[in-house]
Amino acid sequence: MSALKKKMFTIAVFVLCISLVMAGCGNKNSDSSKGSASPSASQSSAATGNGEGGASELKPYKITLVYPGDTPKDLQEVQSAISEYLTEKINATIELKPIDWGSWLEKTNLMFASKEKFDIVISAATLGYYSNVAKGAYLPLDDLIAQHGRDIQGVLGDEILSGLKVKGQIYGTPTNKEFAGANGFLFNKALVDKYNIDLNQINTLEDLEPVLRMIKEKEPGITPLFEGNNRFVGSLVLNGQYDGLGDGFGVLNRNSDALTVIDKTEVPEYLEVAKIAHRWYKDGLINKDAATVKDWGLMQAGKAFAVQQELKPGKDAEMSTAWGFPVVQKQLDVPYTTTVTVAGIMLALSKTSENPERAMMFLNLLYSDKKLINMLDFGIENKHFVKKSDTAIDYPEGVDAKTVGYRNEAWMFGNQMNTYLFPNEDPNKWNAFSEFNKQAEKSIALGFAWDSEPVKNEVAAITNVSKQFEDAIISGSVDPEVYIPKYREALKAAGLDKVIAEKQKQLDEWAKNK
Repeated sequence: MSALKKKMFTIAVFVLCISLVMAGCGNKNSDSSKGSASPSASQSSAATGNGEGGASELKPYKITLVYPGDTPKDLQEVQSAISEYLTEKINATIELKPIDWGSWLEKTNLMFASKEKFDIVISAATLGYYSNVAKGAYLPLDDLIAQHGRDIQGVLGDEILSGLKVKGQIYGTPTNKEFAGANGFLFNKALVDKYNIDLNQINTLEDLEPVLRMIKEKEPGITPLFEGNNRFVGSLVLNGQYDGLGDGFGVLNRNSDALTVIDKTEVPEYLEVAKIAHRWYKDGLINKDAATVKDWGLMQAGKAFAVQQELKPGKDAEMSTAWGFPVVQKQLDVPYTTTVTVAGIMLALSKTSENPERAMMFLNLLYSDKKLINMLDFGIENKHFVKKSDTAIDYPEGVDAKTVGYRNEAWMFGNQMNTYLFPNEDPNKWNAFSEFNKQAEKSIALGFAWDSEPVKNEVAAITNVSKQFEDAIISGSVDPEVYIPKYREALKAAGLDKVIAEKQKQLDEWAKNK
């Protein structure tokens, strides 16, 4: 053999050996990855909710979901059914932990303060989202969404998720629903029909007043306007007239083109609507416990005619199903989209979660897996609901909204567009939601995320002042001409001017870099 051939042969043998070694290493790496819970291939596959591989390779884990609501009698049965399903999907079980609305803030604040271990919690701009982010109660989600939440990103889109960022990071995944807010009233349909009330003629509070007085005169056992559970006459101004810029302490006037932060109590509409509410309260058109009641009370019991409500397409049908009797709605303003309405209800991950990756896989399924979201919302098929079509359900025979053993609020979780509709709901409801969002007026501060950390002590003090005054004033329970000046003085003493200055500074910086 020539020297050249010997040299070529040696090189060929060397290359072959290297190839075999590399192939062996590749096989070893492949085998080892199958036995691990790496956050790439196996977990991402499970996270899509398709159930193809991955679940058996994950260690078992119990996910704790904390949310507001009553504890239904069949909670454990539904929890077991969901756990069985999740075991197949992501090798997880679940603990459903509802907390009644009346003690929600108190109990969840205690959970955060005591560093109780749990995974997922309902949040919202009005339920302490920004303050909880500021005090480090939630985990940032950007990396987790990128790794295990691709369906969340696909459903919501970057624009919605980016609008919730605080200091450049996402801390909550919003429910896919209406992203605008509109205000008006829900009415007991039986009384609307009985007195042939034309809701098209009710476009202002002045239009509503004679109707309420007629109900008071002719229906002595009925409260004309129920207030409570954060639904007051003054909410029409607080929700519809202002962009609350996160916490409502320092706001933008919706009708102004200027990015100027103001004290809401100094806007004339605040006093005007409070005066109307106080007149109605004194005249017995409103329940006397308006400022303190924390549930739907008389309205849900069918003993009230009307309640103020943030509205959306089909809200009346939704509440008719929840309350067990028909109500109808009348919208009084144009829908308005703010960062707060986009953040109207969200799911956040607790800083104390022991497996944020698995919790994110579960969140991802709530946006992609139709069976799971409807089990969480409505329970077990043929026990708590029966299917009428691929998109519609009803209660089983002999069961109604008041007797069913399990039911959650469908607006609270994940991808609402995947939830079933009841027979009294518009089959085109989700298309109507899309149009509602498109038609809404957009706040000039949409996307601004308020960081209260620099003035957290002042915000805490102002929050306490607000608890003392706000509900009493906007419900009409006290004379606003006496109490609004007292409220304003107490706010300033608590540091409102400092908060407004800091918010204005952040808003100006946001506008500059937008």
